[in-house]
Amino acid sequence: MAPVQEGGQRIVGGGCTPVPGLPVISVVTVVRNGAATLEKAIRSVADQEYPNLEYVIVDGGSDDGSVDIIRRWAHRIAYWRSEPDRGIYNAWNKAVGLAGGDWIAFLGADDEFKPGAIAAYARRIGEAGGDALDYVSSRAVLVGASGQVLQVIGRPWSWPAFQRYMTVAHVGSMHHRRLFERLGRYDETYRICGDYEFLLRAGPDLRAGFMNQVTVAMGAGGISGSGLTALREQMRAKLETGKRPALRAAWEYRVAIAKFFVRRFLGKLRQVLPVGRT
Repeated sequence: MAPVQEGGQRIVGGGCTPVPGLPVISVVTVVRNGAATLEKAIRSVADQEYPNLEYVIVDGGSDDGSVDIIRRWAHRIAYWRSEPDRGIYNAWNKAVGLAGGDWIAFLGADDEFKPGAIAAYARRIGEAGGDALDYVSSRAVLVGASGQVLQVIGRPWSWPAFQRYMTVAHVGSMHHRRLFERLGRYDETYRICGDYEFLLRAGPDLRAGFMNQVTVAMGAGGISGSGLTALREQMRAKLETGKRPALRAAWEYRVAIAKFFVRRFLGKLRQVLPVGRT
């Protein structure tokens, strides 16, 4: 097994003293062999103009140069660690234990924060007052390989809607630390929908806020886009954690599959039709 590697400002005794009166926000990126996009993600965090921000990176033992990129940015990273893991939710669980902030956000290695995103989240949290919120989300743009915007995702939290499917944009959203203290960590038996299952545990009592603005650009084609596997995991989470009635969940599953294949068909159709034709 490869030796554990680590670094960052905590290791060398650096880091800044938090500014009183503002929440400390931890941004977490987990990565394995993401050298093609990782530096862009790191830069988007480093460019945030918010004083009480720490960045934690958990690498799954990359061998493509990702660790070299992390080392180059170690002066802007609170802590980084590289070792083999058992998947994304195992890595997220490690990161929750390593993060020191009041609020924790997860940013993928192929995602980017928009300028001012963290400060906007902090303002939204402050406007709500004290400990009023446990979770805050916004909107995100799904970006294709050539940089084109494919879709804008993210809706305000609503328990009736969330019982049916993942309505919020999880990428970049803020989780107060007490959520993990109350609900536990991510269920590592999930490959794709562990974030959905986690928020289902909170149920209708989740104290959620929303910002009607785009804070993150999300790379298309990540693990969350793994089609039928995601739909199967979503149904499992609805039944086991969300206590969705079995017949209703089965119907929603069939409708989701139908929509999946329609979208796939339309996507292939657009590829073969001449430009300007529908």
